[in-house]
Parts: sequence; C-alpha cells; structure tokens
Amino acid sequence: MGGTVSDASLLSRAARRIIIALYRWKGWRLEGTRPGVAKFVITGAPHTSNWDFVFFLGATHELGIRPSFMGKHTLFRWPMERFMRDMGGISVDRSRRGSNYVEQVADAFARADELALVIAPEGSRRSDGHWRSGFWHIARATGVPIVPAWIDNARMTGGIGPAIWPSDDLAADLRRLAAFYRSKRPDCARFERLEEAADRLAHDA
Repeated sequence: MGGTVSDASLLSRAARRIIIALYRWKGWRLEGTRPGVAKFVITGAPHTSNWDFVFFLGATHELGIRPSFMGKHTLFRWPMERFMRDMGGISVDRSRRGSNYVEQVADAFARADELALVIAPEGSRRSDGHWRSGFWHIARATGVPIVPAWIDNARMTGGIGPAIWPSDDLAADLRRLAAFYRSKRPDCARFERLEEAADRLAHDA
C-alpha cells in the first residue's frame, strides 16, 4: 500500500529515515523472521510507550516488511493525503453508511498483492490488557494469518512470532496469542489479563 519507497514523497522518505535512525540508535535486539506469506495482520503489544511506533517501524524495515496502518479518513486529505499513504496508511471511514471498517480494510487486502497491517489491539497506552477483537475479525474476513509482535522496552528487546491462522473460535485464538506473548513476557501483567479474558470468553460461550 502507498507505493514503493523509491516513488514516495520527500517528506515521507525523510520521516522514515529519521525513525529508522532512531530505532538503530536505541539499539533494540530483534528476534524472529519475516512470515512466509504476502498478507497478514500484525498485532503489536504491549503498547506502553510512544517508542513502540519507532520499534515496530524499525523492526519491520529490518525484516523487509513494509507495514500499513488504519487511519481516520479525515487524515487523508490535502495536504496530508500523499504523506499518509506513503507511510502505509489505509483510510477508514467509520461514519460511512452500510459499511463497517472491517469491510473497508478487507477491500484493501483484496486489492493489494502484499499487505502487512499493524494493529495495536489494546487501543492505547493506558490499557489494562483488554484487547479489542477488530484484528481477529479482519484476519477472518480476509483469510490472512495473525502475526504476533512484542516489545520489551526495559530490556530493549522485541520480535515477531509465527503466523497464527485464525479459527472460528475467538477465545481459542486469544489463548494461543496469550500463550505466545506470555512466553516472551512472562512478567507482563497485561498478558495475564489477556489469558484471563480468553478463559472468561470460553466459559461464557
């Protein structure tokens, strides 16, 4: 999405260079490899710092992944439209009648040959560990896997995990994701809560 790096605007190329330089300056250690699929949804967690964006853009660059993200449609207007699309933005209009954002993103996946959509399922840095399920519905609607990505700012490490193909059981898939994240961050209370939420969802089903 947004074209190649070579045909991107001067502003977006400069912004990307600065962010990648900050990533290298910080000295994060990266684990994992690029998924062996062309289209996937990346779940980035936990989201606790503004540095998370720098890490994920730098890490995806190092792995040869060109990430995309969802953005409110009002951000994709002149003079920001070119910059937003060059940076990987996908315009989503939540006010559009007769359509929801999952359908809009599914259309973007259908049009693209390659697409790596980064989603922070916690929503904000103030999250208590509750995950919104939009990432799962997008993966299900588009038939693409979920790729878990994690960060530990205290230890300056982070990485990307194996592709997880979504089933028709949200609770089971959340358990699989929680198991991966807890294996990487056993000390993170947010991932304990994610596991507990998956258990509650399974119990209530």
